[in-house]
Amino acid sequence: MEKTEVEEQTKDEGQVVTPWQVAAKDSGKIDYDKLIDQFGCQRLDQFLIDRVHRLTSRPPHVFLRRGVFFAHRDFNDILDAYERGEKFYLYTGRGPSSESLHLGHLIPFMFTKYLQDAFKVPLVIQLTDDEKCMWKNLSVEECERLARENAKDIIACGFDITRTFIFSDFDYVGGAFYKNMVRVAKCVTYNKAVGIFGFTGEDHIGKVSFPPVQAVPSFPSSFPHLFSGKDNLRCLIPCAIDQDPYFRMTRDVAPRIGYNKPALIESSFFPALQGETGKMSASDPNSAIYVTDSVTDITNKINRYAFSGGQDSKAKQILYGANLEVDIPIKYLNFFLEDDEELEHIKKEYGSGRMLTGQVKERLIKVLTELVERHRRARAAVTDEMVDAFMAVRPLPNMFN
Repeated sequence: MEKTEVEEQTKDEGQVVTPWQVAAKDSGKIDYDKLIDQFGCQRLDQFLIDRVHRLTSRPPHVFLRRGVFFAHRDFNDILDAYERGEKFYLYTGRGPSSESLHLGHLIPFMFTKYLQDAFKVPLVIQLTDDEKCMWKNLSVEECERLARENAKDIIACGFDITRTFIFSDFDYVGGAFYKNMVRVAKCVTYNKAVGIFGFTGEDHIGKVSFPPVQAVPSFPSSFPHLFSGKDNLRCLIPCAIDQDPYFRMTRDVAPRIGYNKPALIESSFFPALQGETGKMSASDPNSAIYVTDSVTDITNKINRYAFSGGQDSKAKQILYGANLEVDIPIKYLNFFLEDDEELEHIKKEYGSGRMLTGQVKERLIKVLTELVERHRRARAAVTDEMVDAFMAVRPLPNMFN
């Protein structure tokens, strides 16, 4: 059962997870099992992962195999529809509040690209420049500029332009999109918005009015240039689990205004270098690896700041081994080291004391450097004209082929 009150949804004895704040209890770890219970979503189990493999004839993405995407809402219904020969579309987004992305920002886009390629379906990507203008101390003009810069990083992930529409709220909101916003807004009382999102009397009215903007890309009629006459098309949203409140609201409203509930597939947080108390923060450069970081930057950050579960001396490490549960280099390798056998070997050797912290960090530095260099080359090839092409309001005639 889906919950609707913020006390049940986002807080549990000090653990706070909202679209704007993620903090574990007493500087501990985020308890994802409790989040599933509080939010009312479902655990993404091996049966669904195997089903994706069977339906797409592709190996499951590393983020599926290793539980990075760990929860869902109605993903099984999406797969049922797909198995019947029905298509769906993908929707994800980015709040452009910084010049460049860190690795945590890349995760939903890397996974969304896999879904787009595996299922051969269209994708809409929302740049919530209006949201960041309202939540951050940024001007309208600066948020518009950051949206285009972030769009270049998103395009660099390799999305298919024939199946992808990127839009910024400042540019696109109006017409059919705005009509759906009003339909949603009329169904959500102020008290319910406070309950879901935790707004207070000190929040300006722009914040209270924003949730319908993020809700309505879930409805195909918001994009008449793409989905005209396809009002029953299902939507799947890959996102981090802190975005869940927006879509609990959306799923509550959707049947009341004649639309399907969007389905979600939700990820855990990419932890900060200092540990798993929350997620990477764009406001603390030493908590994150950025796609603009040099080899020297990456090396220094991993060696100086990546929290280690290894022992504090070589002798103790050989004797006792590392605590893999708290070791950040192991957690980062879990995200980005593709080879399952190599990862298991590293865990076994490091946990037993036969491998030292410096060796694990050295392997991680190589993995992250290759990832960041590959992304940097791809981004350098993205021109302003390519951004214009992805953001052009246009039909995508072969999007379901």
